Amino acid sequence: MDKHSLAEHDSIPDEADVRVRTLLILGASGDLTGRLLLPGLARLIRLGREQDLHLVGAGSDDWTDDQWRERIDSSFADALEHADDAGRDRLHRVRDRSSYHRVDVTQDGLAQLVGTLEGPVAIYFALPPAITQKACGALQPGALPKSTRLVMEKPFGTDQASAHSLNDKLAQLVPEQNIHRVDHFLGKATVFNILGLRFANRFLEPVWNNLHIEKVEVVFDEDLALENRARYYDGAGALRDMIQSHLVHVMALLALNAPSSLHERDLRDHIGSVLRASTVDLSDPSSSRRARYTAGTIGDRSVPDYVAEPGVDASRNTETLAEVTVSINNERWSGVPFVLRSGKALGTQRKEAVITFRPVSHLPVGFTGQDAPTKLRIGFGPDTLQLELDVNGPGDIFSLDRAVLSADLNESDLLPYGEVLDGVLSGDPTLSVRGDTAEDCWRIVDPVLAAWAADEVPLEEYAAGSDGPDAWPSSHGRA
Repeated sequence: MDKHSLAEHDSIPDEADVRVRTLLILGASGDLTGRLLLPGLARLIRLGREQDLHLVGAGSDDWTDDQWRERIDSSFADALEHADDAGRDRLHRVRDRSSYHRVDVTQDGLAQLVGTLEGPVAIYFALPPAITQKACGALQPGALPKSTRLVMEKPFGTDQASAHSLNDKLAQLVPEQNIHRVDHFLGKATVFNILGLRFANRFLEPVWNNLHIEKVEVVFDEDLALENRARYYDGAGALRDMIQSHLVHVMALLALNAPSSLHERDLRDHIGSVLRASTVDLSDPSSSRRARYTAGTIGDRSVPDYVAEPGVDASRNTETLAEVTVSINNERWSGVPFVLRSGKALGTQRKEAVITFRPVSHLPVGFTGQDAPTKLRIGFGPDTLQLELDVNGPGDIFSLDRAVLSADLNESDLLPYGEVLDGVLSGDPTLSVRGDTAEDCWRIVDPVLAAWAADEVPLEEYAAGSDGPDAWPSSHGRA
């Protein structure tokens, strides 16, 4: 086994239990920091989950400490409004102690800055993936203080080879348990809502297999268009941005066998096992689809053609809607298609997993009506549950009607990035993507990306505000 094998996770040193004293955010002036990271941190502080933290911002912009604190004020405003006196004191203390440093993160200045900070330090790379890779490349083994934690956003690398190369580099800098490849899409509440539903209910687990389930769909359809993100998105596309980065991980949670515990080792081992068994069969022409939106209307918003958006290079053929069908080649799931779909500028926002059960083997003669397969829908953000059943309808007791049993699942009191930061600051890697898993996510989709680059799969079109290309089965009927 190589350095990314499971052997390196046999034990976690005591330093993983040491709470971070300084959070260094690289890309402090960027959108991610202001819109998501700082509000998530503010909620964490307001609720008393973080008592004494030094917050440091860094980036290429020539900001003063006052400009940085103005950004903090804006991002902390909602938390301050809802905080009690103790919470406001904590928020003000973090704000007042905070500082900003102008630094080129791709040069030696990053290690020098970290060396001046009170440790342990967590370095959050709130940067584009290419800059993150350059920044890690500028760090040298032994240059970081003990217990330094490195936090990076997905996508982790740009393909399997780059992910492996980055893993090699990171392994020279800090231990694996101090690397947090974060996935804000899967917060702790969502992960454990899925696991609790699956393993705490006797009637589900015995039928959670290919004998009883016909297909599984994981869908993240957005009604948002490009929204001025061309600099990143046009180089990524829907497959890299959402399916590889997030939906493959949701698929693994839905498909894994029951771990013996919820300890991060057990849970992440089982996730890795599912991904190692997963492939896309490119010999099937319907195994992947891609499309790009054209001009249209979403609600009362007029949306321009994607290629007319500022910063878009039409020659890249970037897809804004992607769908792949994954096969999990093990005893439990052999023959069950896992359809992963995500896109932008669609008419209906839809964020859910849909488990479609096989039809009953025999329906007594005399029943009429719907007789549709049972479906279980798990909604994400907010987390919801819907079970669609056929039951005897009103009036004619022989006519089957559709009934939907619904429930709202428990939500975390933290924002998604607050959950991410809580795990980073406390040294809990449960929600972090392990190195071998990050590489396997790319291994699954790399052949699809290669086929698309070779134009083996047509780039179709759909009008903004529609449900996708008319020819796609998932664009009508909505699963």
